[in-house]
Amino acid sequence: MTATPTNPRGMKDIPFQLPQVEPAQKRRAKRLCDALKEAYPDAHCELNFSAPHELLIATILSAQCTDVAVNKATPALFKKFPTPAHYAKAKPEDIEPYVKTLGFFRNKAKSVHGAMTTVVEEFDGEIPQTMDELLSLRGVARKTAGVVLSNAFNINVGVVVDTHVMRLSERFDLIEEDEIGNPVKIERKLMALFARKDWGLLSHLLIFHGRRACSARMKTCADHPVCKKFGTCCSLRD
Repeated sequence: MTATPTNPRGMKDIPFQLPQVEPAQKRRAKRLCDALKEAYPDAHCELNFSAPHELLIATILSAQCTDVAVNKATPALFKKFPTPAHYAKAKPEDIEPYVKTLGFFRNKAKSVHGAMTTVVEEFDGEIPQTMDELLSLRGVARKTAGVVLSNAFNINVGVVVDTHVMRLSERFDLIEEDEIGNPVKIERKLMALFARKDWGLLSHLLIFHGRRACSARMKTCADHPVCKKFGTCCSLRD
């Protein structure tokens, strides 16, 4: 008989059920997390920001775009529009010149303008600190909201799943076959496996490892201590 997924103690605010995992799986996940912390003690969000609204804007702009490209565009943007009210008073066309180097820049300018307008009109100019409120903003999906909550407010309500996290979740044998490639299932599995206090940092640890060692194409991680101990399908370890 298959056990019904439940939310563990201390996670009653999570609005969906987490899959059940074995204690041995959680112990292995902790060892992996500890190894990644040792390998990347400076792991952090690589989008540059100095205020919550700047992180929200940078994350909206980062869709289908590299952090490096976003960080090149945002200094002039943030200088021109220093507060949410400045964006709200402008028009999307006023924002476009500052983000035109990024893909889908017209749609992103509209999303930034719309999100900041709602922040001003509905939240008194302050970035909201709940998932549901953030999801009410234009251009904000769960991934974007998770980045803002964990990095601007140290609030962990999930694990941000990008392409690196998806790839390494498979390579580290953290997910089942039916979860591969499914960001919703992957997030819930990682939430069940890892301690909640590590959810925000976990994404950065996996992203750092994915960018610096266990990349999608190069796969030069055969001798990396983390992959040597936890990797299961990196090509150079076949």
